[in-house]
Order: sequence, then structure tokens, then C-alpha cells
Amino acid sequence: MFGDIGGFLMNMIVGLPGIVIAMVVHEFSHARVAYALGDYTPKLEGRLTLNPAAHVDPIGLVMLLLVHFGWAKPVHINPMNFSNPRRDDILVSLAGPASNLITAFIALIILVLLAKLEIPFSEGLLVVFNMIIIYNINFAIFNMLPIPPLDGSHILRNLLPYELARQYETLERYSFIFLIIILATPILSYVFVPLQRFIFGIFRGIVDILL
Repeated sequence: MFGDIGGFLMNMIVGLPGIVIAMVVHEFSHARVAYALGDYTPKLEGRLTLNPAAHVDPIGLVMLLLVHFGWAKPVHINPMNFSNPRRDDILVSLAGPASNLITAFIALIILVLLAKLEIPFSEGLLVVFNMIIIYNINFAIFNMLPIPPLDGSHILRNLLPYELARQYETLERYSFIFLIIILATPILSYVFVPLQRFIFGIFRGIVDILL
């Protein structure tokens, strides 16, 4: 019993850096790109920072650690401040998942460099870096699902014709039900596992070529 508790707590500890980094990088990237495209809302709300306190939702963080489903503080934007609202909203939506993939790639490069340079590091550090890679890839995949209000839904909505986009927006009232169904069934594993392996395989191939 106590061994199980100890293992659970250890998993939470080694997973915490990966979760926090994934949250902060994701939300900061949304804010930074929105600001660069002309929307000052993220700046006014104090989101142009890498300080975890500005982006991490405590309840969402605990939920992620306990049940692997949680959330960060959403970055509020006003597309009307953009010169091209539909295009720029897509760019802002892509910024979060893209930054997570870049973060995962950088973490993998660091791990490979440590190994190639024969720099000693503990097994605990190896696990932490692996969790950073996994959580960031997972954040990118999950947020690209076309379920409102995830990033994927923003992208799809802006690509649809106006009338279809309006109808698609009405699905947001059912988004929580969709998420529960996905999380309570094996559906997500059929998406996550193959995509995880595919993305990691690409990253590993690139790193092997570069290093």
C-alpha cells in the first residue's frame, strides 16, 4: 500500500516540471503571437510572461497530475484587433501546439547531447526530461482536436464558410460531453499513441541527423 502511494507521489513529482512547462509555453505563445498581431488584450491581462503564476490554473494542474486531464488559464484574445481576424486567429491557435512541439524537440536534443558528451546525469533527470517531451507532445496533440474551445476548433472554424462556422460554434455547448466521451473510451488512445510515436520518431530521426 505504502509502496503504491510512494510510487504515485514520485510520478507526480517527476511529471510536475513537464506539465508546468507545457502549460506555460503553450499559453505564453498564444499571448505573444496575439500581441504581435495587434491584440493588446494578453498584455493588459499580464500574460506576456513565462511566470507560471500567470498561466497555471491550480485546479487544472492538480487534475492533470491526478487523472491526466486538466487545463491552464485560457488566454483571452479579441480577433477584432487583428488586421486579418480569421487568418490571425488561426496563427494564434497554432502558436500553442507548435511551441509545445518545439519544446519537446529541444528537450530531446538536450538529452541526446548529454548522452553523446558523456555528461553524467541521474536517472531522475532522465525521467523528468522524458516527461517534458511526453507532456509537450500530448499538449500539442490534444489541443489540436477539433472540439470547442480547443485550438483545433478555432482553426477549423476559421477555415469553414461563414454559415458552417456559425453552426459549428453551436457545438461548443456540448464540448464538455464530447470530452467526457473521449476520455472515458479508448478513442483517444487510438489518436494519441500513434501520433506520439510518429512525432517522436520524426524528432528522433532529425536529431540523429543533426547530432
